[in-house]
Amino acid sequence: MAEAHQAVAFQFTVTPEGIDLQLSHQALTEIYLSGLRSWKKRLIRLKNSVITGVYPASPSSWLFVVIAILATMYTRSDPSMGLIAKIQEHLPLSPYRHIFCQTVVSAVLFSTMLWLSLIFTMRLCLKQLLSYHRWMFEQHGKMSNTTKVWMALVRIFSGRQPLLYSYQGSLPNLPVPAIKDTLKRYLESVRPLMDSTEFERMTKLASEFESSLGHRLQWYLKLKALWAANYVSDWWEEYIYLRGRSPIMVNSNYYGMDFLYVTPTPIQAARAGNTIHAFLLYRRKLNREEIKPVSTVIPLCAAQCERMFNTTRTPGEETDTVQHWQDSDYIAVYHRGRYFRLWVYQAGRLLSPREIEYQIQRILDDPSSPSPGEEKLGALTAGDRVPWAKVRKEYFSTGVNKRSLDCIEKAAFFVTLDDDEQGMMGEDPAASLDRYAKSLLHGKCYDRWFDKSFSVVIYKNGKNGLNAEHSWADAPVVAHLWEYALATDSFQLGYNEEGHCKGEVDSSLPRPQKLNWEIPSECQEQVAQSLAVAQALADDLDFHVFSFRVFGKGKIKKCRMSPDAFIQLALQLAYYRVTVAHDREMFCLTYEASMTRLFREGRTETVRSCSNESCAFIRALEGGEFPNVRLFRSASEKHQHLYRMAMTGAGIDRHLFCLYVVSKYLGVESPFLKEVLSEPWRLSTSQTPIQQVELFDLVNHPEYISCGGGFGPVADDGYGVSYSIVGENMINFHISCKHSCPDTGAHKFGAQIKKALLDLLHLLCPDQSESKKTEASPPEDKKDQ
Repeated sequence: MAEAHQAVAFQFTVTPEGIDLQLSHQALTEIYLSGLRSWKKRLIRLKNSVITGVYPASPSSWLFVVIAILATMYTRSDPSMGLIAKIQEHLPLSPYRHIFCQTVVSAVLFSTMLWLSLIFTMRLCLKQLLSYHRWMFEQHGKMSNTTKVWMALVRIFSGRQPLLYSYQGSLPNLPVPAIKDTLKRYLESVRPLMDSTEFERMTKLASEFESSLGHRLQWYLKLKALWAANYVSDWWEEYIYLRGRSPIMVNSNYYGMDFLYVTPTPIQAARAGNTIHAFLLYRRKLNREEIKPVSTVIPLCAAQCERMFNTTRTPGEETDTVQHWQDSDYIAVYHRGRYFRLWVYQAGRLLSPREIEYQIQRILDDPSSPSPGEEKLGALTAGDRVPWAKVRKEYFSTGVNKRSLDCIEKAAFFVTLDDDEQGMMGEDPAASLDRYAKSLLHGKCYDRWFDKSFSVVIYKNGKNGLNAEHSWADAPVVAHLWEYALATDSFQLGYNEEGHCKGEVDSSLPRPQKLNWEIPSECQEQVAQSLAVAQALADDLDFHVFSFRVFGKGKIKKCRMSPDAFIQLALQLAYYRVTVAHDREMFCLTYEASMTRLFREGRTETVRSCSNESCAFIRALEGGEFPNVRLFRSASEKHQHLYRMAMTGAGIDRHLFCLYVVSKYLGVESPFLKEVLSEPWRLSTSQTPIQQVELFDLVNHPEYISCGGGFGPVADDGYGVSYSIVGENMINFHISCKHSCPDTGAHKFGAQIKKALLDLLHLLCPDQSESKKTEASPPEDKKDQ
């Protein structure tokens, strides 16, 4: 109860002599400093709002315009062409105000209006400039004069030293494609997957849809596009993520891995100290908008960053909701079946890594036992959503359970101190990587809080990892955070010779608070049921993670081909060979995630990688004839074109999805849309590129690389493939499928991917592939202490 007493600022007792008031100066000081920190954050937020609001100009430019106008008036010329005099006529008269003062006030008002007009004009010009996407379709190394002029204008109108959200108001809205174009592209994408009879039937359905219901739905969609910042994102979040009633564990959440070959420290508490501190440093930069906007050639939308911290997904019987709080001064920690609240601020300052390590060690050393029903409580977030919503409403809406649940949901993020050891280790490092991936994706099915925006996992041997909820943001946003945390942990914060965090400890820190629960037996029964559902899902998951080190993007680029297109063709070739082994010889609908963050509030679009060109090439390769390299390059160029179309708002699937949502609102049925949206994605793929290359030195320290991350399969009879291209000579793959499908196998598919990569390189550059017949040996596993 010591923690509870420390949290009370004052106590009073009524006695016969009167009221005996006892003040806790320490608690009052903490309240004062906490309030001061909160007000500082509000002022910073207000200042940033002003700076972002006037971008690409700056607040100081207002003073420049005012001085310029007043200086011009001093020379007895009127730059306003009579407007200043008109403003002066409408100012309220006062016998105490000198005519000169009225003139100055009128000039300042005119200057302000002129300044705001210039800002509006500059933002409008920048928005138009950012709407130009022809540069993406130009041949690499051959830039047109139009694009050169465009790039110069973008630099002129972009301003200097932008904050994270400075470009938000200047980003264009996602355009609604013409329905005729979308249907044409859709039919082209399914042609290699259908025989002539099926394709003729689908063409007829598409034609009927276009001539009847399609234009009506399109009208409503265009109306929404005029009103909303993005006509897709809110419906995508709600209907694809939040309305899903199946478990989000494996089916929706995804993970990120630690360094592949390095464990910075083997001390669990120390690794937790640096990692947690790095996340909180990122949050501080995020709150101050000091993070540099991510950009390709032009800036990308940063709206998804807003809900990164202090966010949770709340279950509902029909739909879930995403709740976000402005601030949180603590994190939630799980260890051996117990939940703790760990304050990360003391006297208004952020705890040092050494102090966080000290607090984490206190949790690790805590001998207390879990409350009845507490140990496996997290299974509720891993099971079906409807039972969790009902249990939450019945047993966690009042009393001590509500207070403890609020502590978890309102925490900055969630941390699991895992008693297992993970990473690439032991006599079978390949199998250990597979276990590591499964551990991050589902753990024991109850030792993660899958509803939190992200959960950090710290293992007993010092390895760490991350599990992220998908509804609030996509993987590149979380990857940006994860890259910063890994780099800051190892290259900035570091460890002392004993492997502990650097710095001193304030021994007066209050102990982490153990959360209390009163879980009745009925609730415990539902926890057991949710755990059974989640455990069955986890047991059915087959995973394989490997690093391909024979060659990487460096060799592919020397062959003058896009690395992403090369890998996508290898994946399709591997899938085709797997189906041939099962006497099916088929291609499948292939999903590759592409971002649409060139537009305001953009998220993702689907690249339908399986094209007529890719299928023609693979059939030629597997048909016994040695295919012309021109077929290979044609398939690659087609893939690049599809990817660029998706990025620039001319994709297929998000448009059709939104048309389907409109049809449901109107209560009308479309056989065409119903069939399109029921097609299974048997090969779901995603690339996670390294965004902050400057944080890592892959030349001198190639061992400091993350293995990337992965996700579960989308279809029960399909594969989920995540890959990351690291440096010039490595490609990491994360392959998932289900044991329950007799036709799939993660290791079997992985072997076919390796073979396909080698075969394609041999076809493209036979002279280079001969030099590397065997896989390069990985760097030696290190532990820098």
